[in-house]
Amino acid sequence: MRTVTKRELNQRTAAVLDQVTDTDDIVVTERGQPRWRVSRVRESESALTRLEREGRYEPPAVEPEPWPTNTVGRAYTDEEIDALLEENRGDH
Repeated sequence: MRTVTKRELNQRTAAVLDQVTDTDDIVVTERGQPRWRVSRVRESESALTRLEREGRYEPPAVEPEPWPTNTVGRAYTDEEIDALLEENRGDH
């Protein structure tokens, strides 16, 4: 993303606007601080598409990693699970 000063935008507006592309915006600074963003109008662009273009969103993988088939840790019996649940319920 390119930056220009407010003065440069004022004095060379057409040249600065020519540098705006579909994929790159221009940030206009005032006294060294970013104040405005100049970008092309993208009428059919959704919010997620805009965030992805700006590098602030990454879509989920097409084929996500599968859940692990073997879990680490102790395997509990049904009776042990029932006893743990009963113990956690307590007298309410």
